[in-house]
Amino acid sequence: MSEHQKHTEFLKECLLYDDNLERRQLAAKLTEIQRDLRSVRRAVWLTAGLTALAVAGLGYGAVLGDNFPYNTPPLLLNLICAVGLGALISLLAFTGLRVVYYQKLHQRREECRRLVAKLLSSRL
Repeated sequence: MSEHQKHTEFLKECLLYDDNLERRQLAAKLTEIQRDLRSVRRAVWLTAGLTALAVAGLGYGAVLGDNFPYNTPPLLLNLICAVGLGALISLLAFTGLRVVYYQKLHQRREECRRLVAKLLSSRL
């Protein structure tokens, strides 16, 4: 578990001491963003793997294949290039989406800190 995840879980535990609607909504938003972030992280790994596989396929053909571009069936070469390019574009899109989700998570954590500080000041 990373430091950000530990910090977020700690803030969610601190929120449990307050029982109001704002706290429940914030906890639900945090959970939703964390779930979405895990999904995007898996998608990034999948598309990175597909990109690496396409590059490896092209590299294998270029290094070990005799007369590579001319001896390879065009359908296979086009398929490898299409999968690689599609995976690379998807990788960039998912990486951008991951940055957006991290920004949302940071905003929610700031709201959570504000709420916990308000809770602590009212209790002390």
